[in-house]
Amino acid sequence: MFPRMPPSVTPASGTPWILPVGDTGIHLRTAHTAGLDSPSSAGFPTTVPTPAWLSSGYARTAEESTRRPRTAVSMPSRTPAPPADRGPLWCGWTGTLSQLDDVDTACTLLQRGAILAIKGLGGFHLACDATNSASVRRLRKRKRRYRKAFALMATDSEIIRRYCSVDERELALLQSPESPIVILQANGPERVAQDVAPGQPTLGFMLPYTPLHHLLLQKIDRPIVLTSGNLSEEPQCIDNDEARERLGGIADYALTHDRPIVNRVDDSVVRIMAGEARVLRRARGYAPAPIPLPSGFESAPDLLAMGPELKNTFCLIADGRAVLSQHIGDLEDAATHGDYRRNLDLLQSLYEHEPKLISVDCHPEYLSTKLGYGLAERGGLPLDEVQHHHAHVAACMAENGVPLEADPVLGIALDGLGYGVDGTFWGGEFLLANYLGFERLGTFKPVAMLGGARAMREPWRNTYAHLMAAMGWPRYRTDYETLELTRFLESRPLETLGAMLSSSTNAPPASSCGRLFDAVAAAMGICREQVSYEGQAAVELEAAVNRSALRDEPDERAYPFAISLANGTGIRRVEPAAMWQALLGDLALNTPVSIMAARFHRGLAIALVRMAENICTQDPERVVKHVALTGGVFQNCTLLELVCEALQTRGFDVLTHRLVPPNDGGIALGQAVVTAARALRADATTSETGES
Repeated sequence: MFPRMPPSVTPASGTPWILPVGDTGIHLRTAHTAGLDSPSSAGFPTTVPTPAWLSSGYARTAEESTRRPRTAVSMPSRTPAPPADRGPLWCGWTGTLSQLDDVDTACTLLQRGAILAIKGLGGFHLACDATNSASVRRLRKRKRRYRKAFALMATDSEIIRRYCSVDERELALLQSPESPIVILQANGPERVAQDVAPGQPTLGFMLPYTPLHHLLLQKIDRPIVLTSGNLSEEPQCIDNDEARERLGGIADYALTHDRPIVNRVDDSVVRIMAGEARVLRRARGYAPAPIPLPSGFESAPDLLAMGPELKNTFCLIADGRAVLSQHIGDLEDAATHGDYRRNLDLLQSLYEHEPKLISVDCHPEYLSTKLGYGLAERGGLPLDEVQHHHAHVAACMAENGVPLEADPVLGIALDGLGYGVDGTFWGGEFLLANYLGFERLGTFKPVAMLGGARAMREPWRNTYAHLMAAMGWPRYRTDYETLELTRFLESRPLETLGAMLSSSTNAPPASSCGRLFDAVAAAMGICREQVSYEGQAAVELEAAVNRSALRDEPDERAYPFAISLANGTGIRRVEPAAMWQALLGDLALNTPVSIMAARFHRGLAIALVRMAENICTQDPERVVKHVALTGGVFQNCTLLELVCEALQTRGFDVLTHRLVPPNDGGIALGQAVVTAARALRADATTSETGES
């Protein structure tokens, strides 16, 4: 818990302060961000001009913008005793500091190894010295974020270049008004602490984007970790009292101020992939800036699209524009769900939005779907269900300006999971789609998710299920008895798992490309037993790729996938059995994991392109020239670039995401345009028939 301020140093009204966590330490108060101006909410109506380089967060008044409180410092009368876990912060502590104000003190505390909670633009951050391994490890343990990469901030690009290569496009993003986190190759001459981004060849850097950041970093010649102020998977804190309560077990000190944050907003994440800047998390600086709708949507009705369950955003269509919310998060967390509802109310209030329609995912158990049903019932509004992967494809079409009346495109939608129209789980789909609907022409071979949701947390379950689907246990055991993978699997409850498979008990089939990545990673020994965040196995599998092998090895060395026709349906399927034979053979030969990772990525890319060619040219009278690549799997830079290059070489016009994320963060935009298209078609039909 953050302690209450002693009466002698209780902050005067209108001033921020820095305070320690615990019963002893320094107590300071200071001018809010040294009297410098603070921003209002990006894109929100305000009576006070907002500097172009600032966005999202504070509420302010004209009076607050001009006042400049005095700085005051107060110290405890006794020297504090060092707590057991404070480490380098307390080494040589004398009870006195020579800093002039809080910002200097915070700077010194960071350099001594402390963890600070810092009130930012759209919420609190947790900060520590990114080169101090002990501090970074301590932050991971306290925040319960064990593997996912931390974001970094440095005072200028020259410091960033000591750790990463930065080209002109990346520099432009770093210095842009949006000031996002930019994913960079970590190949500079210096290194940050290994635990900043474990197992990753990249780092996510941003430059200071508030006056407080500039003041804090002007005397620090190294990067700092600047990660969201929360326990892992919770929404970040925005209120001072909330921060005292929720961050007291994580931060040693807090640097805060008196400006209320009315709109919680995370930092945006952008990466250059396949030659273009692509938003992977759309939040501060980008949201809720309206997204223009394509030709034909000018008369679209005002509506509300509720978005997905994971990586939730929601979308308003208002006055012919799409207003996509900032990244909200995973709604299964109760606090995030509450934040989702508050943001729904806030955005609709700011835009004076009254929806005429509600759009939801067709998964009946999504919390966003259930809330959408409730809103429709209470408001007496029509409700439209949109299939998950159709929404992915429609979002890609919309941001690329595909007109309402355009010919269908082939959408390749690859992700972890989505509810299919047949009641099964999809995740590797080839859809011939326009805004009104789609035809499923291809998919990945469905494989059981052993244990249901546990298969998303324990990748080895997917490995076992894939091996059983490809060859069965007796054949696998005979051919690959000596593999370390075999010994690992034999330590699992195989009899129980076999019974689950044979009876289809808690083992739903899923055509999921995301689960294929999990299965392959675990077979190679990457994240085999458990993952600590969604997509971790796929992220670390891509990180393992040997770039020389990816570039120089012939296609014949790539792991092969077959394409077959599903019995009775005519739907083409990507079959991974041959891939498993090749991968297991490489395991038996002790082939380096980096080589195997390269062969898997290239083999999968070849299979995707072959499938696209087969589908797009199957009907000579309906040749499809546009291919949309969407879904969270296409956050994989290696796969995206391989597939884009191969499709473009074959003459296809490739549509990809740039403005909205390819992951579920773009689903709400797709829901919105699909529902709008259907409403416009219904209106046109009514007009043609003369019905009222």
